[in-house]
Amino acid sequence: MMEKVFSIMTSLGRMVVMIFIAAILSSNVLSAQNTKTQETKKARLQKEIAVLDQQLKENSSKSNKALSNLTLVRKKISNRKELIEESDKDISYLSYQIDSTQKEIDFTQAQLDTMSFYYTKLIRNAYKNRDAKVWYMYILASDNLGQAFRRFGYLRDLSSQMNVQATKIKEVKAELEDQQANLSQLKSKAESMRQARVAELDQLQSDETASEKLISQLKKDKSKIQSDINSKQRQVEALNREIEKIIREAMQGSSKKSSTSSKTTQPIDYKLGGEFKANKGKLPWPVDGPVVDHYGQHYHPVYKNVKLPFNNGVTIATAKGAQVKAIYDGVVKNIMVVAGYNQCILVQHGDYFSFYCKIGGVAVKPGDKVKTGQVLGTVDTINGETQLHLQIWSGNTPQNPEPWLRPR
Repeated sequence: MMEKVFSIMTSLGRMVVMIFIAAILSSNVLSAQNTKTQETKKARLQKEIAVLDQQLKENSSKSNKALSNLTLVRKKISNRKELIEESDKDISYLSYQIDSTQKEIDFTQAQLDTMSFYYTKLIRNAYKNRDAKVWYMYILASDNLGQAFRRFGYLRDLSSQMNVQATKIKEVKAELEDQQANLSQLKSKAESMRQARVAELDQLQSDETASEKLISQLKKDKSKIQSDINSKQRQVEALNREIEKIIREAMQGSSKKSSTSSKTTQPIDYKLGGEFKANKGKLPWPVDGPVVDHYGQHYHPVYKNVKLPFNNGVTIATAKGAQVKAIYDGVVKNIMVVAGYNQCILVQHGDYFSFYCKIGGVAVKPGDKVKTGQVLGTVDTINGETQLHLQIWSGNTPQNPEPWLRPR
């Protein structure tokens, strides 16, 4: 009877454990995927912060870079806040894992205690009946032949059952040790993440202090700020005029020739334009780095009523010497130099256009056919800033580039 109880208890215990573990594993698969996504995002944020730090370091000796530095610092603050949010998610998930693992350990320990309890009774029962005469008497005392066969079978298998259960106990003990080791690793990882989060909070406070100092500096000379904005406005207008002119000629099929433009005017490839449009939201980023100036109308961060020049594109801070890559197949339409933007490469994709400005070294020439991801040149460092300015136009209409590029 004892071996039946032991077998039933063991089977039930194993079944409950399997259901419990299956539920945890199902949850862990999704959580592991989320964790991988979070790790990728955190790595990107940390890389962007490193880029911003480098540009702030290069700008530190320039007294006229307060507004630019404030933009970089505020982007750093935004990234750090995202990092802290991701760390909170990681810590929360690890806490869940620790709690789940502790429950597994408690369950496995209870299972082991039950198995050990009944195994001890099984051993004692075998010891009491170790005399062969007692076994024979036990069989002969059966009420009928069926009971005698069952008792004979029990006595025959008793030794085998003890060996089997002893093996099972060893397996459960090994499982318990693995769970305890896993729990220790999870606790250590959680502690490391908490320490990293504290460090990020300290850095965030430091960045916010730097932001306040820059704001104080900017408040001292409004006339100088307005002068800088006016100068920037002239540069933006000059760039926009050149871009609009080139697009207008391309859309009208102009036959004008220039030493800096492609020698022949090709008919618009509307099929290519359709493919470009179909890839909206999937286009690769031309460089790695954070967007420090977004598309659209913005206002001065200190003087809220002062408009900044309308941005027809995005400005991406990146590492020194970063390669600029084409966001889609196309033809290099023009390479020009504009004050404040250095060299600009204009690529035509049917009735769509992409513009890459603030380029130092150029790796293509007008008329070249380029493929997605092909290197166009390298980003120039202008006044301590290594930043690519990107624009995307649909015919004569500027687009916000970010919705066209892959989410990250």
